Amino acid sequence: MSILLVDIGNTRAKWAVLRGERLSAPRALAHRDGHARFAALVAAAPRDVERVIAVSVMGQKFERALAAAVRARFRLRTEFVRSSRRAAGVRNAYRDVWRLGADRWVGVIAAHALAGRRPALAVSVGTALTVDAVAGDGTHLGGAIAAGPDTMIASLLSGTQGIRRRAQGSRKGARRSRGLFAADTASALDAGAAFAAAAFVDRACVEARAAFGASPLLLLTGGAALALQPYIKSAFRVVPDLVLRGLAVLASADRR
Repeated sequence: MSILLVDIGNTRAKWAVLRGERLSAPRALAHRDGHARFAALVAAAPRDVERVIAVSVMGQKFERALAAAVRARFRLRTEFVRSSRRAAGVRNAYRDVWRLGADRWVGVIAAHALAGRRPALAVSVGTALTVDAVAGDGTHLGGAIAAGPDTMIASLLSGTQGIRRRAQGSRKGARRSRGLFAADTASALDAGAAFAAAAFVDRACVEARAAFGASPLLLLTGGAALALQPYIKSAFRVVPDLVLRGLAVLASADRR
């Protein structure tokens, strides 16, 4: 049996196919065109799909578009994952479980599965920068949310006049260096956002180490994770399909 797994993020949708315990390489597409793009996603899936499991941060409009495409091709009901009190050996720390984004919840489940008995930090770097800590016994400590690097820059460009004017014309040719001190405004924006985001991640590692009494396994995911890697001091592992792996853990748990 093949299971289609779909992760609908703020700008892209990722998907993979689970066959037994084997997860395919992830694929992705921008979803701004809505229904037509989801139809293309579903059309690219193999014919033997017998189940579709998805998680979305984009609300009911996008969920309905995916569900309609799945129903049209496979005559299946799409199963959308919601945050819960417990799942796959992980206990949600939020008092109101629905307030934890389902994508973060699934990422925590994946982090716990990858870390085994070791504590872990699931870090997603995208439009938002999120950090969630989970103990080796599956206890979710909670998390923190900040603006992602590009969101930081966009906020400054939209909220200021002087910075925006001085950055205009130089942003296209701006080169992101690994040094903090830049010689033009556009590069200074890039440097400030990158170093701020990396410092947030490194401080989360320090806080997690103090809470757990051991160094956590730091897992990076998200569309902007690659660009942030050179700035992070802590040891880390990049898992581009972390949320899809979490969906696979949930799917496998359901079959047991």
